[in-house]
Amino acid sequence: MNTTRPAGLVAIEYEMARQNADAIASFDAAAPLAVTIAESLRANQSLLLLGMGGSHAVGRAVEPFYRALGIDAVALPLSEQLGQPLALSGKTILLTSQSGESAEVLRWFAEAGVPADAFGLTLEGGSTLARTIPSLVGSGGTEKAFAATRSLTLSFALHLAVLSALGEDPEPALAVLRSERVPDVDAAVKAFSGADAVVTSGRRMQGVAEAIALGLTELSRIPCFSLEGGQLRHGPMEMLGPKVGVVLFRSRDEAAELVARMASSALEAGSPVVMLDASGETPVEGAVTIDVGTASGIAAAFALLPAGQHFMLGFSGMRVENIGTPVRTTKITRSE
Repeated sequence: MNTTRPAGLVAIEYEMARQNADAIASFDAAAPLAVTIAESLRANQSLLLLGMGGSHAVGRAVEPFYRALGIDAVALPLSEQLGQPLALSGKTILLTSQSGESAEVLRWFAEAGVPADAFGLTLEGGSTLARTIPSLVGSGGTEKAFAATRSLTLSFALHLAVLSALGEDPEPALAVLRSERVPDVDAAVKAFSGADAVVTSGRRMQGVAEAIALGLTELSRIPCFSLEGGQLRHGPMEMLGPKVGVVLFRSRDEAAELVARMASSALEAGSPVVMLDASGETPVEGAVTIDVGTASGIAAAFALLPAGQHFMLGFSGMRVENIGTPVRTTKITRSE
């Protein structure tokens, strides 16, 4: 191990280096239970995605993919479901927790019991979550590094298995995972050298934007948050300026032009803009574009995630000496 580099950073990079191979293995292993989950979804036509932190961001990211297949999908933080619950009758439930041991997961089982049509997604096959309900388990064991990277990619791969069982063609997404493309983020990191806060935003890729905002916050320790593109338009643009960086996520879909317009508006407001781009469209003049190829749907999520991960490491590494070492939180949140 290179001892001159922060141990937390080395741990994150180790997770990232094997995430694609583990994701493909996770997809393959998930096939049998994915068929059962797909059958539940076809019967109910309604999906509730529950999770916390990065697990909730994954739920937000996959909502549109299930909706495109005719499933009424809604993602909620598990803490919100505990306090202001949606009715569970007639819904398929996918509860995601990489450890399967977070405080909210344990309380949910204690209070809600084991609802019908409830399934888990986790990286730990021996966890409370996996022991309590039928669960898709990611390959390669628990993610040990702080800030979710590999766990996000594996969670998407488990969803890819379910989407495939519902009839979605998995090959475009698997092709992205096999490509192992390494993005060049140096110009993007340099563009944000003066930023004191960051907002990430997308349209169809909003959940991916939320996942990367969480990682940026955890690693850089400065305010980094996410607003869906339309929501960013409705008032919060007042915060934009040279000290607020804007990271946009664009895929090949009907909302790509709206993301481009936001880039132009943010640039006019004086903010540095980074575009993580899977749209195949012409780059927006003035924005730093990280081109990840052309992809849509969950394939775009797989294409954009590594770019976002490398950017958050570069951005945070400029600001924090011991990047990847938490000072106020723990990898598994055991208190509410």
